[in-house]
Amino acid sequence: MTLGRIHSFESMGLVDGPGIRTVVFMQGCALRCSYCHNPDTWIFAGGTEITPQELVKKIIRFKPYFKDGGGVTFSGGDPLMQPDFLVETLKLCKDAGIHTTIDTAGYGRGGYEEILKYIDLVLLDIKHVTDEGYKDLTGASKRGFDEFLDAVQKAGTKLWIRHVIVPGITDSKEHILKLAGMIRNIKNVEKIELLPYHTLGVDKYKKLGIEYKLENVETMDEEDLKELENTLKEELNN
Repeated sequence: MTLGRIHSFESMGLVDGPGIRTVVFMQGCALRCSYCHNPDTWIFAGGTEITPQELVKKIIRFKPYFKDGGGVTFSGGDPLMQPDFLVETLKLCKDAGIHTTIDTAGYGRGGYEEILKYIDLVLLDIKHVTDEGYKDLTGASKRGFDEFLDAVQKAGTKLWIRHVIVPGITDSKEHILKLAGMIRNIKNVEKIELLPYHTLGVDKYKKLGIEYKLENVETMDEEDLKELENTLKEELNN
């Protein structure tokens, strides 16, 4: 029997894909992003153990709310870190006629071709545009992300691109122009979101006894973010 580990469950998410969505936060992540606001999802030991059948039974209870393209979004941690459990759960969701989305940094344990057969939409978090920047921010090479992106392109899955703007790290015009160049080469992009860096997860680090690497970084200014959004739009429209 396949078992998965779930960190938490949100019944009515509004920012995790189209429509009203049930969001399943899964345990386990290969990255250690400097600004991660869910460090309690990093290790597999935490969370609740559950079968795909038990989880889908919970999701189906909220199906009446899945209007306007709503459905289920698997987040984390990173759902790609539990591939066997994810595939089984996705299959059951598709059998139940539920729209499926994963919110991922594209860093997992392989099996992407099989996983993507049952996914309607990928919310893909681009951490950084260069390998060096990627390593500095996440502790891992960008190669893992590139492998998943390649699989998504082959599968033809729809994409929403997300990118966190961190003051002093990813907020320069030069960086945004490089990001535009990268996005231009990606197929099936339906939406691009620049997300402002925030410090909402800092208290969790204190409780877990983990050092917060961006302690002196201020939250992202909304006006500066809008300016960068305009720069990105203009560059992509050229």
